[in-house]
Amino acid sequence: MSRTTPPRPLDVEALFPELSAHRGTTTRLHPRPGRPDVAGSSVGGPLLWPTDEPWPVCTEPHRHVRGRRPADIHQQRQILTSAWLREPNPGPTDEERQLLKRLEQEHRVDEAVANNPLPLIGLAQLYRRDVPDLPAGPGDCDLLQVFWCPFDAHGPSGYGMLLDLRWRRSWEVAEVQTAPPQPQVVGFEGYVPEPCVLLPEQVTTYPFAGLLPDDLRTRIHAWEEALEEDAEQSADEAAAEPLNYQCDLSLPPGWRAGGFASWHTTDPSPMNCPTCSTSMHLLLTIDSSEWDGSSSWKPLEEQDLPTHLYASPTEVTVGRWGELNIFACPKEPSHPHRWSSQ
Repeated sequence: MSRTTPPRPLDVEALFPELSAHRGTTTRLHPRPGRPDVAGSSVGGPLLWPTDEPWPVCTEPHRHVRGRRPADIHQQRQILTSAWLREPNPGPTDEERQLLKRLEQEHRVDEAVANNPLPLIGLAQLYRRDVPDLPAGPGDCDLLQVFWCPFDAHGPSGYGMLLDLRWRRSWEVAEVQTAPPQPQVVGFEGYVPEPCVLLPEQVTTYPFAGLLPDDLRTRIHAWEEALEEDAEQSADEAAAEPLNYQCDLSLPPGWRAGGFASWHTTDPSPMNCPTCSTSMHLLLTIDSSEWDGSSSWKPLEEQDLPTHLYASPTEVTVGRWGELNIFACPKEPSHPHRWSSQ
């Protein structure tokens, strides 16, 4: 079982030979629904977490008294997935609509629980043996585990997210927690992942255009504008969208490890280590979608799959359907991480 990225629509280095000096690789993780176990890399799967180590919690002073139950969110998704695949009449039945309405309700937890430390959601774990572009962890750690708080209630704004990344040596875990603590309710269903196995694939990538040398960036923009002008003058209404460096030739969508970050909703921002000021490298990208309706990055094995049913296997949503880039210090991976939502 694998996923294969189609060849790029054109050889971008043939157009812009200077890009060869900026060429890199990134590993598309290709999360897909499955039954992961603690011994494998996954999104939303069970984590290799020792029984003698406390589960990560959020201790920031925010209330989490009301929200949706994770079990209700999973059940709602299962019903909707089955309903839209049903033939010959796709969509929920009247009975299912009533059940869905109940599952969408928020619930209130006990006041004492609402003020206790909140168990974080185990989002993903990545073994370095599975992911070629996963940057090195501290020492000889071979496993990265990612957690986040299921409420947007952090940071100076009071609406930011909280991440907790842990590196460990997998061979040191003797006994694994089989029933880790879970939050009773969550503030946003996009924080609740569906179990997915990973099908890693290493692909070529190039930096975000805004980070390229000025002359090269200017030439790329001029080339894109010429393609757009040609498309506007074309009488063929069915013609494909003109190629775009960002969307078609440089940075693949979806979950991926290593490579270059996208800055498509903000200007590029220097990401320096808060401890030693070293320029940080992209560690992991968490994306709301694996492809869009016209993406040239859609795997060959999934060309016929409709976007609305299959492009979001993890059911994770970052902000307003965006992506989260997490950065690590290449000089000392144990230093605190930083992240940027795009």
